Amino acid sequence: MVGLTIVDFIGVASGVGAQDHGCEEGPEALHTTCIKSYLCDNPVTWLTTLYPLQAQDDLHTIQLLCRNLAEQVQHSIEAAHRFAVFSGDHSSAVGIWSGARAALAEQESLGLIWVDAHMDSHTPETSPSGAYHGMPLACLLGHGPAELTAINAPAPVLLPQNVVLVGIRSYEAGEHALLSRLGVHIYYIEEVRERGLAVVMQEARERVTQHSHQFGISIDLDAIDPGEAPGVGSPEQGGIHGDDLIAVLAALVNDERLIGIEISEYNPGHDVEQKTARLALALANTIVR
Repeated sequence: MVGLTIVDFIGVASGVGAQDHGCEEGPEALHTTCIKSYLCDNPVTWLTTLYPLQAQDDLHTIQLLCRNLAEQVQHSIEAAHRFAVFSGDHSSAVGIWSGARAALAEQESLGLIWVDAHMDSHTPETSPSGAYHGMPLACLLGHGPAELTAINAPAPVLLPQNVVLVGIRSYEAGEHALLSRLGVHIYYIEEVRERGLAVVMQEARERVTQHSHQFGISIDLDAIDPGEAPGVGSPEQGGIHGDDLIAVLAALVNDERLIGIEISEYNPGHDVEQKTARLALALANTIVR
C-alpha cells in the first residue's frame, strides 16, 4: 500500500465462549506488551478494549458483546482504517466479521481466510462440549443459534465460496460434515507442509477474492505449533511455524482488499517467556505500514 495505513487495535477481553477462561486476560496482556514495544511507534491506535456484560446466560452475553464489537469494526472500516482485533475466545469472530460485512456496500461480499488448528464449525447439536468458541465459523455461515447468526444483518454473513480454512488438524465429524456439505475449501496441515504455507495462502487469497471485493484473515494462535506458541487454551501438536505465518502476512499486506485481521485465543497463563505474546504482536505488526 502507498503511504501509512492507520490501524485500529481493538481488544475483546472475553473468555465466556471457551472452556478455559484464561484467554479473557489475553487482550490486556497484549495491550501492556504493545505499549512497551516498538509496535506502538507506528501509526497504531488502541481504540478500545471491550468486556462482556453479563446477560441472562452465556449465549446472550456473547450476543451483546458481538453486537458492540461489530459496531467498533464497522466504524473503523467506514473511517478507511484497517483493524487488528485481539480477541479472547474465538466466539468474538462472529462480531468482528459481522461488523466488517455491514461496512461493505450492499452488493459486495466478504472473503475470509480462517487460520486455525480447528474448524470451529460446530452447531449446538453437534458440539461435544457446547462451548461457543467451537461454533463461530458455522454461525458466520448461517448455521447455529439465531442469536449469533444474524448479529446486525440477515444471515449468512459469509458465503461458503468466499471462505477458506488453513492449517486444520483437529476436528469432529459433525463440523466436518457441515463444511463438506457447504463446499467450504479446507487446506489441512498435511497439504500446508507438502506445498508450503506461502503457496497455500496465496491460493487461499485467490479463492476468497474470486467473488468478493474485500477480505480478512482470522488467526487462532493454536494454528501455530505449541512449541512456538504455548500460550493457547487448546494446543495441537504439529502446527504452522510462526515465522512462516509472519512472512506470509507481510506479503499479503500490500493487497488493498485486506481490511483487517483477528488474532484470537491468547492465554497468558499458559505462555512461556512471552513467546506467544511476542508472536501475536509480530503478526499484528505486519499490517502496520
